[in-house]
Amino acid sequence: MDDDVKEAVAAIRAGKTVVLPTDTVYGLCATPYSAAPVERLYSLKGRGAEQPTALIASDLDMLFECVPELRGRAGTIARALLPGPYTLVLANPARRFRWLCGPNPAAIGVRVPELPAPAAAVLAQVGAVAATSANAPGGPDPRRLAQVPEALRSGVAAEVDAGELPGTPSTVLDFSGPEPRVLREGAAPADEAIARVVAALA
Repeated sequence: MDDDVKEAVAAIRAGKTVVLPTDTVYGLCATPYSAAPVERLYSLKGRGAEQPTALIASDLDMLFECVPELRGRAGTIARALLPGPYTLVLANPARRFRWLCGPNPAAIGVRVPELPAPAAAVLAQVGAVAATSANAPGGPDPRRLAQVPEALRSGVAAEVDAGELPGTPSTVLDFSGPEPRVLREGAAPADEAIARVVAALA
């Protein structure tokens, strides 16, 4: 295992914030399993506590382990689109990871991306992370590590570099209600994703 991967795994397990490459942009990541590391991530970024943050799982099995209630309709939706460049907002009836959910703990944003190899190696060790793009609020999404603002890089415990990434953030789709809602067009067409879900649920 590369030294930067080992450092990132150790930092995440210690509750510290790291920079990891995702399938879309570089992200600020921390362990999602307790509130304090996520609060530190928010503080570093200058992100308001009312803003939700995605749970990124290493694979579908880990996602279902983290949020066992993602069965039935929610599980079918997740399997139809993941792994992939999507953030799915799904019903969270047990209100798990409420510190990730912003003002609505009854819904949670989840991802299972197809990660670059070094980030996949980190996730294989830690299982899941809380992740937000490694930019200043409202700033450009970083496709290279060098584009992550120095104020953020100086505050993290580890960085993993995977070269240049696509640079377009994930498509965000809300399936927590009776009808799907497109919250953000991103790396993959929302209408195609919704069509795949409709077919899977039919």
